Formats: sequence, structure tokens, C-alpha cells
Amino acid sequence: MTSAPIALTAVTTVNAMGAGLRDTFAALRSGRSGLRPNDFEAPGRRLETYIGRVPDVEATAIVGDLAAFDCRNNRLAQMALDCDGFTAAVQRAIGRYGADRIAVIMGSSTSGVGACEDAYRQWVEEKGDGLPDSFHFDETHDFYALPRFVSARLGLSGPSTTVSAACASSSKVFADAWQWIASGLCDAALVGGVDSLCRMTLRGFNALELLARTPCQPNDADRGGLSIGEAAGFALLERHTTSDKDAVFLLGYGESSDAYHMSSPHPEGKGAILAMEAALARAGLAPSDIDYINLHGTGTRSNDAVEDAAVAQVFGGKVPASSTKGWSGHCLGAAGITEAVIAYLCLREGFIPENLNLRRLDPAFRSNVQREAQSLPLSRVLSNSFGFGGSNCSIVLGRAV
Repeated sequence: MTSAPIALTAVTTVNAMGAGLRDTFAALRSGRSGLRPNDFEAPGRRLETYIGRVPDVEATAIVGDLAAFDCRNNRLAQMALDCDGFTAAVQRAIGRYGADRIAVIMGSSTSGVGACEDAYRQWVEEKGDGLPDSFHFDETHDFYALPRFVSARLGLSGPSTTVSAACASSSKVFADAWQWIASGLCDAALVGGVDSLCRMTLRGFNALELLARTPCQPNDADRGGLSIGEAAGFALLERHTTSDKDAVFLLGYGESSDAYHMSSPHPEGKGAILAMEAALARAGLAPSDIDYINLHGTGTRSNDAVEDAAVAQVFGGKVPASSTKGWSGHCLGAAGITEAVIAYLCLREGFIPENLNLRRLDPAFRSNVQREAQSLPLSRVLSNSFGFGGSNCSIVLGRAV
């Protein structure tokens, strides 16, 4: 345990619902999905699917001294850093702790692989001798490119790293931040994650026959797969007490590994159960203390069924739960932070989102999946992220206990 609660003192996100907290919550409140027919690939080569594409990324270049970092992934990061007064909040934290005492812990599953795809295409089309000089591997494709860019843009010089654990990447950053702050390695941590649309993920999930042709329908009896999305999100974590009655804290986390299969969860949900139970134990909470569960809920047959069984075993059928991927799509390495920000908004606004696109709940399901949104006070929310390779993470956000 840490010596004081870890507060989320600033948060921000950019996703298919829009830029910033206001756009995101407005979409959740109104039931307006950010999914759209696939228009990312060239006409005539587009897969028949829906995607969660962030508007205006193409018009948001990275220029000046950081121009070498310019790629879709880092542009998303820049857009999020420019929302919700987040950069100003980090600058105030630098004044409190010093630039070298704030860690940067980022999650991503693909980093800037799209920049590498473009470079190879240019090489082939121009019949050159190699990748073009304009391609900067270290600043775009490399997994450490994201924390390097974020640190450079914000003037941070503390310890930094990237977590790449598939779709659990940007949930596990909260666990690392908890441990780093508790150990005294840093006084505060900037956590987050970014993943951007690219051909590799679209074609890869299509090869696995996991893409839905229509907007994804998590937990629906007729669910046909997932919708790929992109997003960036960040949270500033600080160890201190506060008198703010609306403050949101990281109360606990749980991690586990199925060690079962590279792309399928354990059929009995053993890893998911371990992660949720560990998060509750670390937070000192019982299952009945949780007011809402943000499900991983991708919309695939296997994922949703296994998660439902795991949630039902830990929580029974009482705690309201829903997947919010019908709004954002599955943002892969940025899914955890996107849904952590949604959990933060649910706590601050007193709101439980509906399970968007749910028409007929799978009759085999036993958890309390929400067909309609509810407005009511919330004290504690659990958010699940379960990734390929059986990498699982659950986090608990809420009021201080």
C-alpha cells in the first residue's frame, strides 16, 4: 500500500467521440456512437467494417524541434495533451515536484507502426534503395517513441517506460505508477496510452475473422466481432490527500496472466477472475462495494462470454455493468486509459452508460448488463482490460476510503 491515496488530479482523452472530456461525456450521455464505416484505407481496398476514427488527426502536424516525432500516433498524443487543461496541470506539478520527479508511463500495442507502413510503401512505389530519409524509426515506430515524445513536449525528465501488453497496456500503467510512487522512485506519474489506426491491426484482426461488418455489439446474442478504434488518453497521478469531495482516486489494481493461448482467453476466465479479485483485495473492498463495472466487452463471441462468466463468479448478477466500445471501438493499447477516463467521468457525473448497440442480451449471460443509461451517485468503479496472450488488468477508481 502507498502511504497516502493516489489521486487522479488531471485527465484527458481524444477518441472517436471527440476531443476532450466534454465531447466524450456528451456522447455517452446522448448515446451518440463515434463509430463510422471504414474510410481509413484507400477506396477499393477498404475492409467492410466500422472503425472508431479520431477526426482531424491529418491536420494536426508536429512541427518545430519535435518534427521528427511526427506520425499519427504522436499526433493523437499531442491532441490529447492540448485538451482539458492537461499540459497546464503537468506544469503545475513540475513546480511542486521538479521535472525529474514525475514519471512517464505509457501503454501502446502498435506505437507508430503506421509510419513504417507508409515508409515501406514509399520505398516500393519510388523503387528506392531503402527506406526514405524522412522516416524516423526511433521517434515514430519504436515503442519508446511515445514516452520520449510526451516527456520532450512537457519538459519532463523523470523515469519513463512503455508497457506493451496488448489490450491491457494502458491499464497496467496504473499498476506500475502505484508501485513506482510507493517505492519512492517518483512523486507523481503521468500515465496513459495511445494507439492509432493502421493497416496492420485492421488486416490482422480481419485475418483472425474477428472484425464486425456492422458497429460492434458487445454482449449481444448476435454479436459479430469488434470494431477497431484509435485513441489517446492521459492521467496525472499524485500521492496526496485532498479535501475535494469530488476527487477521484486509484484505489486498487489487479494483474494476472492466463498463460493459456496467444489470442484466446482462458475458457473459464481464471485470469480475469484473479485480476478482479486482486484489485478488490488491494483496494480493501468487497464485490458489493463496486457500483459499476466497465467491461472489456469487445464484441467477440469468446471474449464477451468468458468475461461474463468471470464477472458473474466474482460479483454475481447484481453490479451494473456495460461495455463502452460501442462508442469508441476497441482502441487496443489505448483501451485501458480510454475506459479509465470514462470511469472517471462516471464517478464525477454520477452516470452509468448503457451497453450501446445491445439489442438482445446473450441468454446465457448472468452478469447485470445495462440496457439503458442511469444517473445516480457512484462511489467506486471497476474497469477491466483483457489482452491477447492472457494479459489481464483490472483497476478500481473511486472516492477515498
